[in-house]
Parts: sequence; C-alpha cells; structure tokens
Amino acid sequence: MAKTTCPDFGMLSSGLSSFHGLTRNPWNLACNTGGSSAGAGAAAAAGLGPLHVGTDIGGSVRLPAAWCGVVGFKPTLGRVPIDPYYVGRCAGPMTRSVEDAALMMTTLARTDRRDAMRLPPEEIDWMNLALDIKGLRIGVMMEAGCGLPLEDEIRQHVEQAARQLEAAGATLVPLAPVLTREMLDGLDHFWQARQWSELLKLSPEEREQVLPAILAWADGGARLSGVEAVQGFQQTMAMRRATEAVFDKVDAVMSPTTPNIAFPAEWPSPTNDPRQPFEHIAYTVPWNMGEQPAISLNAGFSSGDMPIGVQLVGPRFADHFVLKLARQLEARLALPARWPALPDGKSAVR
Repeated sequence: MAKTTCPDFGMLSSGLSSFHGLTRNPWNLACNTGGSSAGAGAAAAAGLGPLHVGTDIGGSVRLPAAWCGVVGFKPTLGRVPIDPYYVGRCAGPMTRSVEDAALMMTTLARTDRRDAMRLPPEEIDWMNLALDIKGLRIGVMMEAGCGLPLEDEIRQHVEQAARQLEAAGATLVPLAPVLTREMLDGLDHFWQARQWSELLKLSPEEREQVLPAILAWADGGARLSGVEAVQGFQQTMAMRRATEAVFDKVDAVMSPTTPNIAFPAEWPSPTNDPRQPFEHIAYTVPWNMGEQPAISLNAGFSSGDMPIGVQLVGPRFADHFVLKLARQLEARLALPARWPALPDGKSAVR
C-alpha cells in the first residue's frame, strides 16, 4: 500500500507536482499522464499494483485513465465517502479492468458519517456484471460543445465502440453537447476564486513553492467580485440541469473521454496555457456537476501507440449499471492484452 502523486491542490490535469516532481506516462515517457490522479494512472498502467484510488472533481480519475490506457470510474457523488467533500468531488477506482474496478467498489462504497454528502447505504452485488444490451438507448455525444477540438483518431475509436454496442442490440441516439462556453468559463471563474481563497491561507514563503501554472491561473481569483464568483458557481447548477435532462431521452451516454491523444510530460495541461487550463475537460466535467456516474476505459491505440479513452455515463445512482455496461463494452472490444514495456525494452510488470 502506498500513496500516489497528484499536482498541487489537485488543480492540474498533469503529472507535475511541486512536491514529487514529474510523473511520466508509462506508454511514452515523453508524454503526460494527465491528472490530477496522475500517480494512480501511471502506476496502474505500469503494473506497480493492481488496485488504485483516484479523486475526481472535473475528470481527474477519467482523464489520466484515458491517457494511461486503464479503467477509471467516477461514481455518483456520495457513493464513495470522501473527506474533504465538495461540490462534484468524488473518489473512485483506477484499475486495469472493469472487473477490478467493481471489486474495489465492494469496499469503497460504504457509508461514513464524516462525509455529509454521502449516499445512504445500499446493498449492491458489484461483482454481478451481466447485462443484456438489447433495447438500450445509447446517446452518442461526439462534440463537447467547447474546448479543444476532437482529434480524428479519437472520433474513429469512439464511433467503433458505439458500433459494438449497436451490434449487440442497442439503439444509438446522436446527442448534442451538454456543455456551453458560458458554463465552462463560469466554472473557471468559480474555481479561480476558490483556489485563491486556499492560497491566501499560505504564508508568502509557502505560496512561492506552489507550481507557477497554478499561481498564474488562480491569480485571476483575486480580481473577481463576489457577484462574479457566485455567477460562476451558478453555472454548476446549469450543468446539473443540462446533464439530468439527457436521461429523459437515453439510458446511457457514450463520448470520448479526452479531446486529444497526448501532450508533453512537462506541460501543466494540454494547452500549456495557465489562462486556459480547462479546455480539455469538456467531456468529463459536466458529469461531476450533474453527479452522474461515469467511467473511462481503453478503446484502442492511436497510430503513435498511445491509448484512447471512451467514456460511458449513466443516470444518477445507476453506478452498478454503468459498470455492467462498461464490462459488456470491454468484452466486445476484446483488445489484446498489452501493457507498456520498460525503457530498456524488457516486459513490464503484468
């Protein structure tokens, strides 16, 4: 048992950390793991352990899972008790298979009064992953609504994954994006204000040790008015309305997990711009604010041999259903067992 690294305050989707230095992607050491659960994603891919826990407030379990080629499950808010609890903040499994993620839920999904946002206890047979896909309506959301453009290879792999479910009897329903530019920018402002309030708790000497990208971004929070911060928070409510309405039409949603395949290990985000740090989370963050369970699993590999993630999302509280659907997709994709090799060319831990 060990702790795995994350960026300062969990506020970067990157392997950078002022405390632990740089975590690299085992598939290509020149590439980033994503984050904020960077160490868990890298350790799962490299085989340093079979079971890992990440935390996720905007995609921090699913993003590194996608970029590292593993499974990352963000449950319904409160399904897994967490401390400190916060709007959208969840903990969940990061593993090499859906079955292992389900196994972890047998232990993680327990009640704990220290989390005032926890769900009531519920008896769930997490290891029962059987599901008849026939008749399910699967919404396919290929466009994020804003942020980085979707790379063609990701589109191809996600569309191929959707066809696998269609071949098993599901009906595919094209869906418009749930996220808007106004929503993402509002959340950005709210998070800036929140982060600046955390930085104010530090001494000037301590603040100087924080990653420069975080300081450059959070500095905007010092110039926001109280009204602007509240208006930003209100966009989380707009996301909640938009995401919940989707499930009037479909049983589940499929989308890319990330818009891009890879980015340099040394960058704080795929834009490498501290003023635009959230352009890559448009597929993941709405489901944090809406509280729906969402999972990322590997859909295949790019022409450059980097993993490509596909995301499945279900209605609030349908965590078990999402795991079942993910297991069925995993089985139908039937990807060959393949994991990163060590830099010297030897086989990695399996």
